[in-house]
This record gives sequence, C-alpha cells and structure tokens, in this order.
Amino acid sequence: MGSIQLLIIHTFIVMLFVRIRFTSVFIVSYILIGICFYLYAEVKLSPVAKEATQEQILTWTSTHTINGSKLRGFMVSEEKEKWYITYTFTSEQEKQVFLEQSLTGSKFKVNGHVEEIPLPAHDYSFNMQTYLTSHAAIGMFSVTTLQKVSERTGILGWIAKQRFFMEQHIETHFPLSLQAEAKALLLGLRDDVNQDETRAYQILGITHLFAISGLHVAFLTYLFYQSMLRLTIRKEVAVWCLLICLPVYACLVGGAPSVWRAVGVVEIILISQQFRRRLALEDAFAISILVYILLQPGVLLQIGFQLSYGATAALIFSSPFLKLQTTMIKQSFWITFLCQIGVAPIILFHFYEISLSSFIVNLLFVPLYTVVILPINLFLFLLAFIMPYASDLIFYLYEPLRSALTLCILEIASWPFQLWNPGKLSSWQLIIAYIGVGCSFLVLELQQSLKKLMLTLGFPVVIIMITPYFDASLEVTFLNVGQGDATVIELPHQQGVILIDSGGLLRFEQDHWKQSNTPFEIGREVIVPFLKGRGINNITTFIWTHADSDHIEGAEEILEEINVEEIHVTPGAIDQSTLQLAVQTALNQKVSIKEQVAGTSWRVGETQFTYVSPQDIVYEGNNDSLVLFLKHQSFTALFTGDLEEDGEEDIVKAYPGLQNITVLKAGHHGSKTSSSYPFLKRLEPKLSVFSAGKNNRYGHPNPEVVKRYTDNLLPVLTTADVGSVHVSYHKEEVTIRTTLDKGIRKRDSSQ
Repeated sequence: MGSIQLLIIHTFIVMLFVRIRFTSVFIVSYILIGICFYLYAEVKLSPVAKEATQEQILTWTSTHTINGSKLRGFMVSEEKEKWYITYTFTSEQEKQVFLEQSLTGSKFKVNGHVEEIPLPAHDYSFNMQTYLTSHAAIGMFSVTTLQKVSERTGILGWIAKQRFFMEQHIETHFPLSLQAEAKALLLGLRDDVNQDETRAYQILGITHLFAISGLHVAFLTYLFYQSMLRLTIRKEVAVWCLLICLPVYACLVGGAPSVWRAVGVVEIILISQQFRRRLALEDAFAISILVYILLQPGVLLQIGFQLSYGATAALIFSSPFLKLQTTMIKQSFWITFLCQIGVAPIILFHFYEISLSSFIVNLLFVPLYTVVILPINLFLFLLAFIMPYASDLIFYLYEPLRSALTLCILEIASWPFQLWNPGKLSSWQLIIAYIGVGCSFLVLELQQSLKKLMLTLGFPVVIIMITPYFDASLEVTFLNVGQGDATVIELPHQQGVILIDSGGLLRFEQDHWKQSNTPFEIGREVIVPFLKGRGINNITTFIWTHADSDHIEGAEEILEEINVEEIHVTPGAIDQSTLQLAVQTALNQKVSIKEQVAGTSWRVGETQFTYVSPQDIVYEGNNDSLVLFLKHQSFTALFTGDLEEDGEEDIVKAYPGLQNITVLKAGHHGSKTSSSYPFLKRLEPKLSVFSAGKNNRYGHPNPEVVKRYTDNLLPVLTTADVGSVHVSYHKEEVTIRTTLDKGIRKRDSSQ
C-alpha cells in the first residue's frame, strides 16, 4: 500500500511539472531519480534481522521512554544495528536511578534475548513491524540486565545532557498542570500529555499544535536573528550563527520530521545565499526531502513525515493563490483550508477519520499557540532560570487561565458530529481522494467559482460514503483481544452492526511505581480502531454475554467512543460488580439495557438472530452466557461466550434442529470444560474459532479439546496463533482470512 501511495503522489507531481511546462530533460531526470530513491529505500527498509548475542554493548538513542516499571526505546549496537529494547526494572530504586540520568548516547552492556515481533491485533491496529521498519530497526530485544559502560562525549553528548537538564528544569519550576505542554512545545516531548486532552485535540484537529513544527522554528529563528541584530551583530555573522545553531536546536528538541523539514529548508536557502545563488523555496523544499530520505529512508513510513511534508507542499505550490488574498483573515482561512485538504487523504488512510471542526478551530488556535502560548512558555522557561520567584508569581496568574482554556477545549470537543469516519480508504478510494484534492487545488489556482470547488471536493466524499451501501457481504470478525472475547458482525448494505463482548484484561494489584501513566485499554486501543477502520460509527446491538472481566472490561471505552443503540445482557449479570462501570456509562449515554433469554429472536433483512441460552433467569456464571445463533441464507454461526458442558447440553436438548453450522465461536476460550463431544457431533462446525491470548496462564485452548476437534476433522483457528479471524459470506461463498493472511476459500457454505 505504501508503494501505491508513492506512485499516486509522484504521478501528480509529474502532472504538475508538465503543466508548469518544465523541460522534458527535467521531468525524465525527476522520474529516474525517483526510481533510484525508491530502490534505495526498498533496500534500506528491508533489514535482515540477525540473531543478536545474549551479551553485547548497545548505545541509547534519543527515542526512549520510562513508563511504570518498563524502559523502552531504541539502542544501536557496535555494528550499527538498531534494536527496539524492552527492560523491566527490578526495584523502585533502580527506576529512580534511570530517571535521574540522561540515557541518550550512553553505552550499556546488556544481557537478554531476541523477542518475536508481535502480530498486529487486526488490520487497523498498531503494527510493530511497520514501526520498527520506519525507525530502521532490525528487531526487538528483551533485556534482562543493564550495566552502564560510558556516556557520550562531544557536541552530541552535550546536547543530550542539555535536553535532559531542560526537562528537569521544567519539572522543577513549572506547575504540574503546565509541564506536559511546556515539554511538548519546547522540547518535543509529548509522552506526558493527558489522554483526555489528547483525544480532545484529535477531535478538534489541533494535535499538530503540540508538535514542534515549522511555525515554531520560524518564530524562534526570527526571534534569534532579530535579537542578534539588536545586539549590533553583523548580518553575515548572524546568518552563520543561525546555520550553526539550527541543527543544534533540531537535535535538542528530538529531531522530529517537521523540525528537520523546517530547519533543512532554512539551512539550504541560507547556504545558497552565502554562495550568491538564490535558491527557490520549492527547490530547497525538494532538496530537503531528498537529503532526509537518503539519510533515513524509514522516515517515509512515519506519519509525521507524511503530514509535515504534505501540508508544506500544499502551501508552497499554492503560494500564487495565497498571494492574491487581500486580508489576513482570508489568508489565514485559505492556509488552514489548503493544509487540511492537502493532507486529508493521508489522515483518512492512517486514522480512518477526519475532524470537520478543524477548518474553523485552527483559525483560532494556530495564532493563539504561535503568538501567545509558545512565547509565554518560552518566556517563563527562561525567567525561571533568572528570577524563579518572579516566574512563580506569573505561574500563579497564568495557570488558572491556561486551565480554563483546557476546559474550554474539552467542552468544545464534547460536541457531537465533529468527525467524519468513512473508515480506511481502499486503494481505488485513495486514488479518487487524491484526484479530488488535485482538482481542488487546480480550481483555486485558476480562480474558478466556489461551486466548482465544492464539486471537486464533494464528488470523492460522496463516492467514499456510498460505497459501503453496495456491499452485499455478511462480515464476521473474531478480534484478537488476547485472553478475552470480542466479535463484530457487520450486516450487508450497512443494515446494522452487532458487537458481542468487548475483551478485557485480568488486572492485579501493583506497587504504585510499577503503574503505567497510560494503562492499556483494550476497548479504546484494539476494538475502537477496528470499528473506525471499518467505518463503523454506530453499533445496533451491543451484547454482553456474561459478567467476566475478560469479556466486558472494554465496554466503557467503546460506549464513550462509538454510538450504541441498545445493549443486551444475560439475566442477573447486570448486578455483578464487574459490570457496574459499564452500566453507569451506558446510563450516562442514555443507552437502553435489555435482559434477554433463550427464545428471543429478531430479523434484519435476510439475517435472523435467535438467543438459544440461557434457559432461566438466575445468573450462575459461564453456563448462563447469552448465546446467539445467526442465520443468513445458507450461512449459520453460533457465538457461545464462556458456555461450558452443562450449558452445551441444555442447548442440544432445547434446539434439536441446531446442527451443521458454518462457524462456531468455541466456548470458554477452548477450556477443557467446554466443547463436549456430543455438542460438536451435533453441530459439526465447518470452522471453529478459539479466542485466547498468546502464552496465556490457563493453557487455552486445552490440547485435549483441540485434539477433539482435529480427531473429528473439524478445522480450528486460534486468535493467539493467527491474529484476528475475518469471515465473509457472499453469494453462497465463504472466505476466511486471518491477520497472517492465510486465506481459506469455500465455494459453498452448505458443503
């Protein structure tokens, strides 16, 4: 898919060159250089993972974090191989030692072993392999012991120490509520930003304000340059000072793509001026891209790189249009508009949704952060060095105002209908989106009417929105949520979505120092991305099979992110303590909760749903799981929750006609107390899915149970082994696909 994106982008660039009437030699040269860079990047982005020795010397890069009891980040070996490192602290004292030192550039003797790179939970979740490739890492290394050997010296060592010192300075002098923002704006450290605030910024489309971008670099460059001139330093000397200081600044703030892009362009232009050869901004921009990719090919896969260079390209090539705007308000609006539509296909491809309010919100918040909040943070940072008591007084006045702004942002973000979520764009949808964006830029450049602009933007949007309604497939996905259950049923033609359970983790009491600042949330980080990736904004029915935490813990997060029409729950489970938080969230969202028993049925189009368990209204645990039977034409499926042998026997007795089904969600994760022989003999499922966590403590699925299936020639898949399992039914044909892309195609679901 990345190659397709690059091909589309370069096709549009070549078309632009043709329209601008560049020479044939130039265009052919561009194409040849592009091919060479592509081949170079392909080689560089395909590192061969070697078997690392158990003991070796590794050096920390600037990309590392300490969260809870874990230390994670990238280290480089003496052979220049980069590894992603994970280490668990043995004590609070050891963690404190690491917190009090700068790790960047420090060499450590490490012992450990190579880890297997985990599968992504599904097609729309975080992909560790892609992350490693984008940072040119060859694998994961689990460290058991760390012993410091030496610290980095020289200019890079000095920069690393200064960055660490500045971070400590912020933690010492800034109020707790302002520290995360100051670290993000001044040092490029975004790990401490509150999750609720981060989500609000995403909804409003202003997350980029917390990244050090071209605006930050331009502001600081102007401030630094003007300060030197005010000190009567000659312009030539001031320029050379900028040439030296800008790369140092880029390293100091972490070297994000947006920073190197801005610094690179300024450096190239200033150097060209020193040699009396004025270079056009477009040329400087292009050279900075080529140099960046040459030095770090993996950056092509980084979202920050794509967004930063995409937005800048949109502005550079629209500069003739922007110069025609007569007022600052008009210019600000069109700058925001062009940036947003220029990167919209990229955002939809990676995040599956786009903020509609960002077109307005950015008009206010971009100047607010650039002209007010960034200078205030910089001023207070410097003042805390010179006059800490004066800075404390200003903090006393500024903190309530900044907190009020945060509350305002959270309130605005809570307003409905701010996000458009069409799901992840397919290849042809991506092409249509890029065509629409390209035509929109052309309409503006030719100063055509706004009606034509609405047409060029609106046509791709309409095509993308109506496409799912033509899909006649029934889709069932057993999500890989570890040791838990979560199943998504998507009806044909967008008729509805059924979600059965929501996964969960078994959490145990931990010492305070071991607790993560950002605890893993299965609903928000696994299930919600899948739903959004599929373009699902509404769940028709959310089924809670029973009250075990590994089936229900993620429900609260899903209810907060996705609209739910109604909830079905097994009788009596609603009173269980594990459900109380989810129930309260549902009540707050005004979602109706209905208890269901065997015999309840309903129909949507050609799809019939029937509950076949529980038989009574007394909740006694696993055997009272709410069991759903689905029938769509010749396709049948049974979703059993944590049903065990006694519950299976009840179903066999109560529903003798239930047999020869297409898909079975095996009960209780493949426990030896479930999947009894009479039950399997009656159902004879053509595919059974065990939902279980990799290397789980319970040994699920039980080997005896798996043997019971294989002895009866019943195919099985386990989410722990193959990731999420996707089953699609269309025109009497069943297609089965896993995260590993091991597809099985059956011509007739009744066979």
